[in-house]
Amino acid sequence: MFQRLLILTLAALFSTGWAHAQTKAQPRAVSARGALDAEELNNIGVFKRVSPSVVHITTLAVQRDFFSLRTSEQPSGTGTGFVWDDAGHIVTNFHVIQGGDRATVTLNDQSSYPAKLVGAFPDRDLAVLRIEAPRDKLPAIAVGASRDLQVGQKVYAIGNPFGLDQTLTTGIVSALNREIESVTRRTIRGAIQTDAAINPGNSGGPLLDSAGRLIGVNTAIYSPSGGSAGIGFAIPVDEVNRIVPRLIRDGRFIRPALGVTAGPLNLAQALGVPKGVLLVNVADGSPAAAAGLKPFARDRSGRIVQGDVITGLDGQPVADLDDMLSLLETRQIGEKVTLTVWRAGQTRKVVATLGSSD
Repeated sequence: MFQRLLILTLAALFSTGWAHAQTKAQPRAVSARGALDAEELNNIGVFKRVSPSVVHITTLAVQRDFFSLRTSEQPSGTGTGFVWDDAGHIVTNFHVIQGGDRATVTLNDQSSYPAKLVGAFPDRDLAVLRIEAPRDKLPAIAVGASRDLQVGQKVYAIGNPFGLDQTLTTGIVSALNREIESVTRRTIRGAIQTDAAINPGNSGGPLLDSAGRLIGVNTAIYSPSGGSAGIGFAIPVDEVNRIVPRLIRDGRFIRPALGVTAGPLNLAQALGVPKGVLLVNVADGSPAAAAGLKPFARDRSGRIVQGDVITGLDGQPVADLDDMLSLLETRQIGEKVTLTVWRAGQTRKVVATLGSSD
Protein backbone atom coordinates (compact mmCIF):
# COMPACT_ATOMS: atom_id res chain seq x y z
CA MET A 1 0.00 0.00 0.00
CA PHE A 2 2.81 2.35 1.00
CA GLN A 3 4.79 1.59 -2.16
CA ARG A 4 1.74 2.25 -4.35
CA LEU A 5 1.15 5.59 -2.60
CA LEU A 6 4.83 6.56 -3.07
CA ILE A 7 4.69 5.72 -6.78
CA LEU A 8 1.53 7.76 -7.26
CA THR A 9 3.03 10.72 -5.40
CA LEU A 10 6.23 10.68 -7.49
CA ALA A 11 4.21 10.38 -10.67
CA ALA A 12 2.10 13.37 -9.68
CA LEU A 13 5.17 15.42 -8.86
CA PHE A 14 6.87 14.48 -12.12
CA SER A 15 3.71 15.29 -14.07
CA THR A 16 3.38 18.67 -12.37
CA GLY A 17 7.09 19.49 -12.91
CA TRP A 18 6.96 18.42 -16.52
CA ALA A 19 3.86 20.51 -17.14
CA HIS A 20 5.51 23.43 -15.35
CA ALA A 21 8.63 23.03 -17.50
CA GLN A 22 6.52 22.86 -20.62
CA THR A 23 4.79 26.06 -19.64
CA LYS A 24 8.04 27.96 -18.96
CA ALA A 25 10.16 26.58 -21.85
CA GLN A 26 9.07 29.18 -24.35
CA PRO A 27 11.33 31.46 -26.38
CA ARG A 28 11.75 34.85 -24.79
CA ALA A 29 10.60 37.93 -26.64
CA VAL A 30 13.43 39.87 -28.25
CA SER A 31 13.98 43.26 -26.65
CA ALA A 32 14.23 46.17 -29.01
CA ARG A 33 17.44 48.16 -29.09
CA GLY A 34 18.36 51.52 -30.48
CA ALA A 35 20.76 52.25 -33.26
CA LEU A 36 24.42 51.27 -32.92
CA ASP A 37 26.51 54.07 -31.47
CA ALA A 38 29.17 55.89 -33.46
CA GLU A 39 32.06 53.90 -32.00
CA GLU A 40 30.41 50.56 -32.79
CA LEU A 41 29.65 51.66 -36.32
CA ASN A 42 33.26 52.70 -36.83
CA ASN A 43 34.53 49.38 -35.45
CA ILE A 44 32.31 47.53 -37.88
CA GLY A 45 33.27 49.78 -40.76
CA VAL A 46 37.00 49.42 -40.18
CA PHE A 47 36.76 45.64 -39.99
CA LYS A 48 34.67 45.37 -43.17
CA ARG A 49 37.04 47.62 -45.12
CA VAL A 50 40.34 46.15 -43.95
CA SER A 51 39.71 42.46 -43.26
CA PRO A 52 39.84 41.53 -46.99
CA SER A 53 43.45 42.80 -46.96
CA VAL A 54 44.49 40.61 -44.01
CA VAL A 55 45.84 37.12 -44.70
CA HIS A 56 46.68 33.98 -42.73
CA ILE A 57 50.20 32.60 -43.22
CA THR A 58 51.12 28.99 -42.54
CA THR A 59 54.72 27.84 -42.75
CA LEU A 60 55.79 24.27 -43.44
CA ALA A 61 59.08 22.58 -42.61
CA VAL A 62 60.51 19.50 -44.31
CA GLN A 63 61.23 16.69 -41.87
CA ARG A 64 63.03 13.42 -42.57
CA ASP A 65 62.06 10.20 -40.81
CA PHE A 66 65.06 8.86 -38.91
CA PHE A 67 64.46 5.23 -39.91
CA SER A 68 62.85 5.32 -43.35
CA LEU A 69 64.59 8.55 -44.47
CA ARG A 70 61.32 9.61 -46.06
CA THR A 71 60.62 13.33 -46.04
CA SER A 72 57.35 14.99 -45.21
CA GLU A 73 56.12 18.53 -44.69
CA GLN A 74 54.88 19.47 -41.23
CA PRO A 75 53.31 22.77 -40.13
CA SER A 76 55.99 24.79 -38.35
CA GLY A 77 54.14 27.98 -37.52
CA THR A 78 51.32 30.37 -38.29
CA GLY A 79 51.00 34.11 -38.39
CA THR A 80 49.34 37.02 -40.07
CA GLY A 81 50.20 39.28 -42.98
CA PHE A 82 48.53 41.86 -45.16
CA VAL A 83 48.28 42.73 -48.84
CA TRP A 84 50.74 45.45 -49.80
CA ASP A 85 49.73 45.79 -53.46
CA ASP A 86 47.70 44.08 -56.15
CA ALA A 87 50.87 42.51 -57.57
CA GLY A 88 50.57 39.95 -54.78
CA HIS A 89 53.14 41.26 -52.32
CA ILE A 90 52.36 40.26 -48.74
CA VAL A 91 54.06 41.91 -45.75
CA THR A 92 54.62 40.02 -42.49
CA ASN A 93 57.18 39.58 -39.72
CA PHE A 94 60.42 37.82 -40.52
CA HIS A 95 60.02 35.61 -37.45
CA VAL A 96 56.70 34.31 -38.84
CA ILE A 97 58.49 32.64 -41.77
CA GLN A 98 61.85 32.03 -40.10
CA GLY A 99 62.82 28.37 -40.18
CA GLY A 100 60.09 27.40 -42.64
CA ASP A 101 60.84 25.70 -45.95
CA ARG A 102 57.57 26.71 -47.58
CA ALA A 103 54.72 29.12 -46.84
CA THR A 104 51.05 29.19 -47.77
CA VAL A 105 48.92 32.33 -47.74
CA THR A 106 45.18 32.05 -47.13
CA LEU A 107 43.10 35.01 -48.24
CA ASN A 108 39.93 36.38 -46.70
CA ASP A 109 37.76 34.20 -48.97
CA GLN A 110 39.64 31.09 -47.70
CA SER A 111 41.43 30.50 -51.00
CA SER A 112 45.08 29.50 -50.49
CA TYR A 113 48.19 30.16 -52.56
CA PRO A 114 51.82 29.08 -52.28
CA ALA A 115 54.07 32.00 -51.41
CA LYS A 116 57.59 32.86 -52.50
CA LEU A 117 59.98 34.88 -50.39
CA VAL A 118 60.78 38.21 -52.08
CA GLY A 119 63.03 39.67 -49.42
CA ALA A 120 63.58 40.01 -45.69
CA PHE A 121 65.24 42.36 -43.24
CA PRO A 122 65.64 40.45 -39.97
CA ASP A 123 67.08 43.49 -38.16
CA ARG A 124 63.63 45.06 -38.42
CA ASP A 125 61.68 41.76 -38.29
CA LEU A 126 60.10 42.39 -41.69
CA ALA A 127 59.62 40.10 -44.69
CA VAL A 128 57.84 40.32 -48.03
CA LEU A 129 56.22 37.32 -49.71
CA ARG A 130 54.52 37.12 -53.10
CA ILE A 131 51.58 35.06 -54.28
CA GLU A 132 50.08 34.57 -57.72
CA ALA A 133 46.44 35.48 -57.19
CA PRO A 134 43.84 37.40 -59.22
CA ARG A 135 44.20 41.15 -58.70
CA ASP A 136 40.58 41.48 -57.63
CA LYS A 137 41.39 39.25 -54.65
CA LEU A 138 44.25 41.51 -53.54
CA PRO A 139 42.90 44.75 -52.08
CA ALA A 140 45.93 46.68 -50.86
CA ILE A 141 45.79 47.98 -47.32
CA ALA A 142 45.58 51.76 -46.89
CA VAL A 143 48.86 53.15 -45.54
CA GLY A 144 48.91 55.83 -42.85
CA ALA A 145 51.71 57.56 -40.94
CA SER A 146 53.24 56.90 -37.52
CA ARG A 147 55.25 60.09 -37.07
CA ASP A 148 52.22 62.05 -35.88
CA LEU A 149 50.63 59.41 -33.63
CA GLN A 150 49.57 60.46 -30.15
CA VAL A 151 49.19 58.45 -26.97
CA GLY A 152 45.51 57.73 -26.41
CA GLN A 153 44.54 57.32 -30.07
CA LYS A 154 42.16 54.47 -30.87
CA VAL A 155 43.76 51.49 -32.61
CA TYR A 156 42.64 48.17 -34.06
CA ALA A 157 44.47 44.90 -34.61
CA ILE A 158 43.28 42.26 -37.06
CA GLY A 159 44.96 38.87 -37.08
CA ASN A 160 44.83 35.15 -36.52
CA PRO A 161 45.51 34.55 -32.83
CA PHE A 162 45.90 30.84 -32.08
CA GLY A 163 44.78 30.14 -35.67
CA LEU A 164 41.41 31.90 -35.19
CA ASP A 165 41.44 33.87 -38.41
CA GLN A 166 40.01 37.35 -38.94
CA THR A 167 39.92 38.34 -35.27
CA LEU A 168 39.44 42.04 -34.44
CA THR A 169 40.70 43.55 -31.18
CA THR A 170 40.65 47.19 -30.14
CA GLY A 171 42.67 49.41 -27.84
CA ILE A 172 44.67 52.60 -27.73
CA VAL A 173 48.21 53.78 -28.35
CA SER A 174 49.64 53.23 -24.87
CA ALA A 175 53.10 54.68 -25.52
CA LEU A 176 55.43 55.70 -28.34
CA ASN A 177 59.13 55.35 -29.11
CA ARG A 178 59.57 52.07 -27.28
CA GLU A 179 62.59 49.87 -27.98
CA ILE A 180 62.22 46.15 -28.66
CA GLU A 181 64.70 43.48 -29.72
CA SER A 182 64.63 41.91 -33.17
CA VAL A 183 65.45 38.28 -33.95
CA THR A 184 69.03 39.38 -34.69
CA ARG A 185 69.19 41.11 -31.28
CA ARG A 186 69.37 44.49 -32.99
CA THR A 187 67.24 47.16 -31.35
CA ILE A 188 64.07 48.24 -33.14
CA ARG A 189 63.49 51.84 -32.13
CA GLY A 190 60.31 53.86 -32.28
CA ALA A 191 58.01 50.89 -31.63
CA ILE A 192 54.35 51.58 -30.86
CA GLN A 193 53.03 50.17 -27.59
CA THR A 194 49.34 49.24 -27.51
CA ASP A 195 46.89 47.54 -25.17
CA ALA A 196 44.92 46.02 -28.07
CA ALA A 197 45.00 42.27 -27.45
CA ILE A 198 47.86 40.74 -29.46
CA ASN A 199 48.39 37.01 -29.07
CA PRO A 200 50.54 34.35 -30.76
CA GLY A 201 49.34 34.24 -34.37
CA ASN A 202 48.79 38.01 -34.53
CA SER A 203 52.43 38.56 -35.48
CA GLY A 204 52.80 40.23 -38.87
CA GLY A 205 49.27 41.61 -38.85
CA PRO A 206 48.29 45.25 -39.19
CA LEU A 207 47.82 47.79 -36.42
CA LEU A 208 45.29 50.32 -37.68
CA ASP A 209 44.14 53.79 -36.72
CA SER A 210 40.47 54.75 -36.42
CA ALA A 211 40.40 55.54 -40.14
CA GLY A 212 41.45 51.97 -40.96
CA ARG A 213 44.93 53.00 -42.14
CA LEU A 214 48.03 50.94 -41.45
CA ILE A 215 50.11 52.54 -38.66
CA GLY A 216 52.22 49.55 -37.62
CA VAL A 217 52.99 45.85 -37.96
CA ASN A 218 52.21 43.86 -34.81
CA THR A 219 55.36 42.06 -33.85
CA ALA A 220 55.72 41.28 -30.16
CA ILE A 221 54.00 41.04 -26.80
CA TYR A 222 55.29 41.45 -23.28
CA SER A 223 53.78 38.64 -21.25
CA PRO A 224 55.10 36.21 -18.64
CA SER A 225 52.47 33.67 -19.77
CA GLY A 226 52.94 34.07 -23.52
CA GLY A 227 49.37 35.35 -23.95
CA SER A 228 48.11 38.90 -24.21
CA ALA A 229 48.73 40.93 -21.06
CA GLY A 230 47.75 44.30 -22.48
CA ILE A 231 51.27 45.17 -23.65
CA GLY A 232 51.88 44.68 -27.36
CA PHE A 233 54.33 46.29 -29.74
CA ALA A 234 54.21 47.20 -33.42
CA ILE A 235 56.87 48.29 -35.89
CA PRO A 236 55.91 51.85 -36.97
CA VAL A 237 54.56 52.17 -40.49
CA ASP A 238 57.06 54.88 -41.43
CA GLU A 239 59.79 52.24 -41.01
CA VAL A 240 57.72 49.69 -42.93
CA ASN A 241 57.06 52.11 -45.79
CA ARG A 242 60.78 52.83 -46.04
CA ILE A 243 61.96 49.21 -45.96
CA VAL A 244 59.32 47.25 -47.90
CA PRO A 245 59.81 49.01 -51.27
CA ARG A 246 63.54 48.29 -51.05
CA LEU A 247 62.89 44.63 -50.27
CA ILE A 248 60.58 44.41 -53.29
CA ARG A 249 63.11 46.19 -55.52
CA ASP A 250 66.36 44.57 -54.34
CA GLY A 251 65.25 41.38 -52.60
CA ARG A 252 67.08 42.53 -49.47
CA PHE A 253 67.81 45.67 -47.53
CA ILE A 254 71.21 47.03 -48.49
CA ARG A 255 72.31 49.35 -45.72
CA PRO A 256 74.50 52.35 -46.65
CA ALA A 257 77.90 52.00 -45.02
CA LEU A 258 81.00 53.95 -44.06
CA GLY A 259 83.42 51.00 -44.23
CA VAL A 260 84.43 50.94 -40.58
CA THR A 261 84.68 48.31 -37.85
CA ALA A 262 83.65 49.28 -34.32
CA GLY A 263 85.50 48.25 -31.19
CA PRO A 264 83.72 46.58 -28.26
CA LEU A 265 82.12 48.65 -25.52
CA ASN A 266 84.61 47.50 -22.88
CA LEU A 267 87.50 48.82 -25.01
CA ALA A 268 85.91 52.26 -25.20
CA GLN A 269 85.37 52.22 -21.44
CA ALA A 270 88.95 51.11 -20.79
CA LEU A 271 90.33 53.92 -22.96
CA GLY A 272 88.06 56.50 -21.36
CA VAL A 273 86.78 57.87 -24.67
CA PRO A 274 83.36 59.49 -25.18
CA LYS A 275 80.30 57.43 -26.04
CA GLY A 276 80.14 56.68 -29.72
CA VAL A 277 81.58 54.30 -32.31
CA LEU A 278 85.24 53.66 -31.57
CA LEU A 279 86.98 52.71 -34.82
CA VAL A 280 89.34 49.72 -34.81
CA ASN A 281 89.48 49.37 -38.59
CA VAL A 282 88.88 51.61 -41.58
CA ALA A 283 88.70 49.74 -44.89
CA ASP A 284 91.01 50.92 -47.66
CA GLY A 285 89.14 52.94 -50.26
CA SER A 286 86.05 53.21 -48.05
CA PRO A 287 83.97 56.35 -47.51
CA ALA A 288 85.49 56.66 -44.03
CA ALA A 289 89.03 56.45 -45.41
CA ALA A 290 88.22 59.09 -48.04
CA ALA A 291 86.93 61.34 -45.25
CA GLY A 292 90.22 60.96 -43.36
CA LEU A 293 89.02 58.80 -40.47
CA LYS A 294 91.65 56.77 -38.61
CA PRO A 295 91.26 53.69 -36.40
CA PHE A 296 92.79 53.19 -32.96
CA ALA A 297 96.01 51.18 -33.32
CA ARG A 298 99.23 50.25 -31.54
CA ASP A 299 102.68 51.50 -32.43
CA ARG A 300 105.78 49.31 -32.51
CA SER A 301 106.27 49.63 -28.79
CA GLY A 302 102.69 48.50 -28.13
CA ARG A 303 101.37 51.86 -27.08
CA ILE A 304 97.84 52.88 -28.17
CA VAL A 305 97.74 55.41 -30.99
CA GLN A 306 94.64 57.55 -30.71
CA GLY A 307 92.09 57.06 -33.47
CA ASP A 308 88.59 58.36 -34.12
CA VAL A 309 85.30 57.97 -32.29
CA ILE A 310 82.13 58.84 -34.26
CA THR A 311 79.83 60.65 -31.80
CA GLY A 312 77.23 62.08 -34.17
CA LEU A 313 75.71 61.82 -37.64
CA ASP A 314 73.97 64.78 -39.28
CA GLY A 315 73.56 66.46 -35.92
CA GLN A 316 72.04 63.43 -34.19
CA PRO A 317 73.97 61.84 -31.32
CA VAL A 318 75.53 58.42 -31.78
CA ALA A 319 76.03 56.55 -28.50
CA ASP A 320 76.97 53.18 -29.97
CA LEU A 321 77.14 51.11 -33.16
CA ASP A 322 73.41 50.33 -33.02
CA ASP A 323 72.63 54.05 -33.03
CA MET A 324 74.82 54.61 -36.08
CA LEU A 325 73.39 51.66 -38.02
CA SER A 326 69.84 52.85 -37.31
CA LEU A 327 70.66 56.32 -38.64
CA LEU A 328 72.43 54.91 -41.71
CA GLU A 329 69.34 52.83 -42.53
CA THR A 330 67.41 56.05 -43.11
CA ARG A 331 69.95 57.26 -45.69
CA GLN A 332 70.68 56.25 -49.28
CA ILE A 333 73.84 54.93 -50.91
CA GLY A 334 75.68 57.90 -52.47
CA GLU A 335 74.21 60.39 -49.99
CA LYS A 336 76.56 62.73 -48.12
CA VAL A 337 76.47 62.75 -44.32
CA THR A 338 78.21 64.95 -41.79
CA LEU A 339 79.98 63.03 -39.03
CA THR A 340 80.92 64.41 -35.64
CA VAL A 341 84.28 62.84 -34.79
CA TRP A 342 86.33 62.86 -31.58
CA ARG A 343 90.08 62.25 -31.56
CA ALA A 344 92.51 62.80 -28.69
CA GLY A 345 90.26 65.28 -26.93
CA GLN A 346 89.38 67.29 -30.04
CA THR A 347 86.04 67.26 -31.88
CA ARG A 348 85.62 68.01 -35.55
CA LYS A 349 83.08 67.51 -38.33
CA VAL A 350 83.82 65.65 -41.56
CA VAL A 351 81.70 64.90 -44.62
CA ALA A 352 81.52 61.36 -46.01
CA THR A 353 79.74 59.94 -49.05
CA LEU A 354 77.97 56.71 -48.12
CA GLY A 355 78.87 53.50 -49.89
CA SER A 356 77.23 50.07 -49.97
CA SER A 357 77.41 47.51 -47.16
CA ASP A 358 77.86 44.75 -49.78
